Amino acid sequence: MTHLIKTTEQYRCDTEAEAKAFIEQQKKSNLYEVAKYSSEVKQLKAKGEIVDEWMRVTIVKQFDSEKEPIGSIKNVSYEEDEE
Repeated sequence: MTHLIKTTEQYRCDTEAEAKAFIEQQKKSNLYEVAKYSSEVKQLKAKGEIVDEWMRVTIVKQFDSEKEPIGSIKNVSYEEDEE
């Protein structure tokens, strides 16, 4: 039987405040535990000048134990938000 153990996902947030709020929101999920997270400032430069800046948020989501899996989640579905 196949068990989903964990995933690593990266997101783009516009500001540091947005990144912090997003991480806190992820920590409240009942589907997984946030095993690890990080955020870093990314910049796009053109001719030595910064033309864009954003935050990259990386989250490791732990769904199950590798040694003793329960198997409650077999796969994760990614759906596009309609705005």
